[in-house]
Amino acid sequence: MKIPVALLPFFSAAALCAAGTPEKPNIVLFLVDDMGWQDTSVPFYGNEKSELNKRYKTPNMERLAAKGVKFVRAYACPVSSPTRVSLITGANAAQHKVTNWTSNVRSDVSTDARHRTLDFEQWNINGMSPSGSKEKIKNVFPATPLPELLRKGGYHTIHVGKAHFGTPKTLASDPRNLGFDVNIAGSAIGGPETYLVNKKQALADGGYNYGVGGNRVLGLSAYNKDGCCLTEALTRAALAEIDAAVASDKPFFLYMSQYAVHAPYSADRAFDDRFETDYPALKGQAKTYATMIAGMDKSLGDILDRLERDPELEKNTVVIFMSDNGGHHSNGNAPGRGGKGSCFEGGIHEPMIAYWPGVTRAGTVCDAPVVIEDFFPTILEIAGADAGKTAQRIDGESFVPALRGEKADANRPLFFHYPNFWGENNGRIGAPQSAILMGKWKLVHFYDDGKTMLFDLSEDIGETRDLSEEKPGEARKLARTLTKFLKKNDATRPIVKATGKPCPWPDGSK
Repeated sequence: MKIPVALLPFFSAAALCAAGTPEKPNIVLFLVDDMGWQDTSVPFYGNEKSELNKRYKTPNMERLAAKGVKFVRAYACPVSSPTRVSLITGANAAQHKVTNWTSNVRSDVSTDARHRTLDFEQWNINGMSPSGSKEKIKNVFPATPLPELLRKGGYHTIHVGKAHFGTPKTLASDPRNLGFDVNIAGSAIGGPETYLVNKKQALADGGYNYGVGGNRVLGLSAYNKDGCCLTEALTRAALAEIDAAVASDKPFFLYMSQYAVHAPYSADRAFDDRFETDYPALKGQAKTYATMIAGMDKSLGDILDRLERDPELEKNTVVIFMSDNGGHHSNGNAPGRGGKGSCFEGGIHEPMIAYWPGVTRAGTVCDAPVVIEDFFPTILEIAGADAGKTAQRIDGESFVPALRGEKADANRPLFFHYPNFWGENNGRIGAPQSAILMGKWKLVHFYDDGKTMLFDLSEDIGETRDLSEEKPGEARKLARTLTKFLKKNDATRPIVKATGKPCPWPDGSK
């Protein structure tokens, strides 16, 4: 069945009146780790629920979507660190060159796996760095961070959960160096050692660590004395910080960055029994993962509950929900192809919802293309904060007009750049690649074999039919546009071992 790019009717083009909305509303950005666009009971493709949508129950995502706007064409990078750096800097990965996940072990180490025929140009393996700092470590991207601009604009800035902006001992490994007034549990690690407390490592005050190794999550002893899972402890910490911010009578920005639903997969025991009853067919990892999704959704619900208990607080708070990359392929992303580590839809297409009281219209759907670097200018515009002169060029575009119901350019090109090798080359997942999405057309270029694939997403959201030979003109046009963008940013490329030269650009030029 043919489904147009405008997956659902776009809501009214008439701009909503923002009169009566606070000049500086509170902002909650709820970011999930490794959550696929189908890992929810909210359908993000068409009106009918997919098989994966039927598997999960996320009533609080449904609740948020009913209050605000569901974005059905929202995108991020194929892996975590590039997305997070784009979010906090407004720069595309081709510009900031933090194109792969950054190491949690030590600085100055590349996370690229060994490739049979390719080497890799130097990328910013140590992550980002606040501009103007005296960072001693090289291979970082100096930038003016979003929370620093918000803080200068009068906001109390709170970081709770996963950071993963830079390697150990870099300034970015502590979010407080990036403009956050508060940092709880954010460090250089990209995933926790465990979501379960280690009762043998009880702290003096009765709290527990989450793990004992290099990926342990610390700083939560005040929130987990009863041995709750990591997701719940982070939620309790966030709620406490909201209370403190409200008491200070100052607008706040809460970056609620859950480690869930990143591996290692650990059943959220608060939901274990319910899934035995509700989903008897789910076994093993599928059931474990479903409980983690449920725990993540409860976290969102607890925050929404806290806002709604105070009508003035709820009226003055913007909530945005997003994931940092596609879900792992082992959990499935159908009807999207592939998963985390790829530029196929399963790797970059994300679940996104936004609610701005007095601005967004309840239960609406937006098919405007949105990408992760857009969050930087959008949040600044919502906050009424002046970006001024930033160290980096801002590649993102504000989606505030879309929040107000204004029609957006459906053919705006989005660019994705992953010139690295994850090592998990499963169906081209993790292979060095770049992509462009423009209107209904999607082009993915692979550097190892020079192959370029063209898809018409309006008819083939699963990217099953390569049209590059049937539509050579369209493929050439997109390849040229992608190449022009990459060259403008002096983007890194893989190196051919046999020649010592960079791989050709997507349009074939050298």
